[in-house]
Amino acid sequence: PIGLCGFSEVININGVSAQLHFSTLCLLFFFFVCVGGSSRRMKAFARFMAAELGLPDAEADPPNICAGTDRYAMYKAGPVLSVSHGIGVPSICVVLHELLKLLHHARCTDVTVIRIGTSGGIGLEPGTVVVTQQAVDGAFQPRFEQMILGRPVVRGTELDGGLVAELLLCGRELSQFETVAGNTMCTMDFYEGQARLDGAFCCFSERDKQEYLARAYEAGVRNIEMEALVLAAMCKLGGLQAAVVCVTLLDRLQGDQLSGSHELLESFQQRPQRLVGLFIRKRLQASGSV
Repeated sequence: PIGLCGFSEVININGVSAQLHFSTLCLLFFFFVCVGGSSRRMKAFARFMAAELGLPDAEADPPNICAGTDRYAMYKAGPVLSVSHGIGVPSICVVLHELLKLLHHARCTDVTVIRIGTSGGIGLEPGTVVVTQQAVDGAFQPRFEQMILGRPVVRGTELDGGLVAELLLCGRELSQFETVAGNTMCTMDFYEGQARLDGAFCCFSERDKQEYLARAYEAGVRNIEMEALVLAAMCKLGGLQAAVVCVTLLDRLQGDQLSGSHELLESFQQRPQRLVGLFIRKRLQASGSV
């Protein structure tokens, strides 16, 4: 971890060019950066981690470090930074660039980045938590392609196998819900890109959809979301250990629409938080930090 780094520079964080003295970020030190789509969910996760780690004022609302704008929210609970990233590759890409700059300027080392989220499952019971073995694109390839200066740049999306094993072990220790490892397909679109039939436009049939999802399953894909590729690629490029832990809200082989009650879906969304919370607590205990 790091303590006061005493560093001050004008950088762009959350769309604001500001003079940031990093000692103002609550005496910066953290081992873990956890990201998820919803600002509400990541605020709840910060409160959850404060309680899990026995921090003072765990019941109080944590302050939003990025309260000056509404592009994303950032909360801190001891050695855990909890950040919302919005929906999709472009949104999380911007957040990760700014987070990685923050980590660099704050001289953070040995940081683990974990995405906590929701997804559509393939051949899994709703509520199953998937720990991503490999992030793949819509053609089931472990690659993230981005246009830079008019040319396609391809980056690898390999994730840390040891971290996957640690998270699976935590899932077995919790023994409260099914936790599996599998490939995660990351798409650029929620509707046609994920073989949904219920968007504004659709150029394929139910049979086409089922054949595609069957091929995805055969390729090891167990869930579908919209952020894993860029998180895996950027963390690999930056030399950071990273993981993706998502709960499945439905089995896409059975349909496109959510059928569970609001209360059930809310309880599903807490499952990755509990799993990652246990992982963080065990890591800190092993290092003698708690």
